[in-house]
Amino acid sequence: MPLTANDPTRKSWIDIPSHSHFPIQNIPFGVFLTRDDIITIGTRIGDYAIDLGALHQLGYFKGIDLTDDIFLQDTLNDFISDGRKTWRLVRNRISDIFLEDNPVLRDHAEHRKQVLFTMNEIEMQLPVTVYDYTDFYASKEHATNVGSLFRDPENALLPNWLHIPIGYHGRCSSIIPSGTPVRRPVGQSKPGEDGVPGFGPSKLLDFELEMAFITTDANNLGQRVKIDEAEDYIFGLVLFNDWSARDLQAWEYVPLGPFLGKNFASTISPWIVTLDALEPFRTSGPEQIPTPLPYLQQGSNMNIDIKLQVGIQPENAEETIVSRSNFKYMYWSMAQQLTHHTVNGCNVRSGDMMGSGTISGPTKDSYGSMLELSWRGQNPITLKDGSQRKFINDHDTVIMRAYCEKDGLRLGFGKCTGKILPARE
Repeated sequence: MPLTANDPTRKSWIDIPSHSHFPIQNIPFGVFLTRDDIITIGTRIGDYAIDLGALHQLGYFKGIDLTDDIFLQDTLNDFISDGRKTWRLVRNRISDIFLEDNPVLRDHAEHRKQVLFTMNEIEMQLPVTVYDYTDFYASKEHATNVGSLFRDPENALLPNWLHIPIGYHGRCSSIIPSGTPVRRPVGQSKPGEDGVPGFGPSKLLDFELEMAFITTDANNLGQRVKIDEAEDYIFGLVLFNDWSARDLQAWEYVPLGPFLGKNFASTISPWIVTLDALEPFRTSGPEQIPTPLPYLQQGSNMNIDIKLQVGIQPENAEETIVSRSNFKYMYWSMAQQLTHHTVNGCNVRSGDMMGSGTISGPTKDSYGSMLELSWRGQNPITLKDGSQRKFINDHDTVIMRAYCEKDGLRLGFGKCTGKILPARE
């Protein structure tokens, strides 16, 4: 099916600010609370949210096989379950409705009033119910940096890392939408000289710059997804901050891996940008040496050129950009991650979320965590207000941005933000 919505020459009758992340070529999907306190599924063009539930009730999706209530729900799970054919039909139709020379909605004032909302009239919600969440460890630069910090730099990567996408199952109940404050976690830390573990608020609170992909129903229990079919089951991507308490993590992670140092909060951007919308920005990933086993061998251009940025904004102060990275640096692609995830017969469902792991680039200013940027606190970062950070302070807001740009077209995810509140007494 042609991706007509991707046509770079298309323009909308909605005014779109320059450098907006949401041109008519994007058409992401999300869930929001309207000015009438109604939760609906919607999309966004420019600075306007579009109520797809109202649009459907008014007959604008006529000819597409959709249930009456498909957009009148508080999550996207059912819509995602309908599969890629439906996603493409709906996205193409939305693009047609908002084309600059299409008068049907443009010139219907009463319908526009029901369908269009300015962004300050709505409240974004979590777009899906995440029943399962897996976090990978798929950036070679990040894995090398962490291995160098905590082990012998000459043997930074463990023997399995170049052969399989490493991952662990995270906690889906604490996934929260952008803008939700995050309470500093409390827990145990490594013992001092007296051998007694410390206890209290984390002193080494960190962000992790990630992307995450959202799946549809992929396989039954006991079946596996083949590498050349994996992307058929990926609905889209969100920007993802997988907060980490490094001192809690360092004490607990042996022998079973992350636990309280990771499960207190994970923040995602509220708009899911479809894999279809990102198609024009495909690129090749790093060369994989040694060659993966046959079930993980993939074609070319399996990565996506997504520019990433992290800023820290102290309370009542200006934001400082501390990192600029790119999703194209990922060593293991999304298709390889999903394929490996199911090779043992693990079943994947609609709304499952799979994080990329921290995305670090090859230069110091492209590292995706404070652990790396400050090199475990040895090299504090100076912010614009003159203060320094080894890790994240109370009342700091971490702001992540992600966008693609090619031939004058910018398409992105908006912001993923979270403010750190002090630990509870």
